[in-house]
Amino acid sequence: MANQQKETTVIVGGGHAAGALLTTLLQKKYQQEVILVGEEPHPPYQRPPLSKNYLAGEVDQASLYLKPRSVYENAGHQLRLGVRAEQIDRDNRTISLSDQSTLKYDRLVLATGSHVRSLNAPGADLEGIYYLHDIADSDALREELLPGKRLVIVGGGYIGLEVAASATKKGVNVTVLEAAERLMQRVTGPEISEFFYTKHSSAGVDLRLNTAVTGFEAGDQGHVAGVTLASGGTVPADIVLVSAGVVPETALAEAAGLPCDDGIIVDEFTRTEDPAILAIGDCTRHRNLFFEKMQRLESVANAVDQARTAAATLMGEEKPYNSAPWFWSNQYDVRLQMVGLSQHHDQRVLRGSPEDKGFAVFYLRDGCVIAVDAVNLPIAFMVGKTLVQQRRQVNPEMLKDPDIELKSLVSGQSIN
Repeated sequence: MANQQKETTVIVGGGHAAGALLTTLLQKKYQQEVILVGEEPHPPYQRPPLSKNYLAGEVDQASLYLKPRSVYENAGHQLRLGVRAEQIDRDNRTISLSDQSTLKYDRLVLATGSHVRSLNAPGADLEGIYYLHDIADSDALREELLPGKRLVIVGGGYIGLEVAASATKKGVNVTVLEAAERLMQRVTGPEISEFFYTKHSSAGVDLRLNTAVTGFEAGDQGHVAGVTLASGGTVPADIVLVSAGVVPETALAEAAGLPCDDGIIVDEFTRTEDPAILAIGDCTRHRNLFFEKMQRLESVANAVDQARTAAATLMGEEKPYNSAPWFWSNQYDVRLQMVGLSQHHDQRVLRGSPEDKGFAVFYLRDGCVIAVDAVNLPIAFMVGKTLVQQRRQVNPEMLKDPDIELKSLVSGQSIN
């Protein structure tokens, strides 16, 4: 066995999922050869700071990297950066790359992530219209965010609001156009939406709800000068950020004949239909034992948890993915922490008040806590994680009562 030839595991992707997998394999002393193929020139890095402190210029590029490139290479792993995986030949277990080379694999992990949803509208190709997905995007946008400039953000979700906060702190005049009735409507309840509406408004952001965009107006030399609205009229703009969500990057998998449905279909062990191919992160629709239905999650926590499960699968261990999903967002001096998925709740319980330094919303279904949104209240998030994971039934009055310590609801349980 000692002289048995090493097998090759190829990871396609350069985001958090790919980096977390590579790091976990390092920790587990994975004995096979690992080659990571990344389209960007950077080793795997974290994307959340791109709309927050990296965009604001508060941290440097190297701080985004999950590990320096040398750490992987010193462990004997190869990083093939700046090349794109173009085709998978499942019969011969090879991948064709954009530099005309071919890689042979024994196991393949697709961590292809997602791409931003572009707006197909008149004027969408004008200069000065930005999307935010990678380091280059953040670098380009930061150059534009100068005091007094007018930034119009299309979309009032996490990314749009985080950029609004970062830009406002730089003295940029910000307008947010959101087609829905409230901010972050897809991911949170009305109390949290209202809190952030008030927070941004008081910081000087012009927030417009129920406002659909139909196109962009050109100014001098093909540069954007305004955003046209379905209701009529135009919002003047020097810079535009389109933040209309992301689309899972499934083209490579689809072309290889792997089942996809708004994501590459994987089981609770991150396996695709092909036993030699796994998939993790934003690009997957997965079977998580925590949920009855297949889910696609866009979060760092999901990327990391799926990466750990994939590492176990590669090592021949059976470790199903059954984590409660969690998310976070930093805007101004506010830290929003969320656990669970609140969409199908039948009761909301408010602990504290939006006027307090910290408050939380508990979402219940059939008496069980299914999600918690905590604003500057980390204890509610930590306790919420346990309550959600255990599908715990809790008396709503106890959740609401400030005299009852939240920790007592999970006494004797780990809340980390």
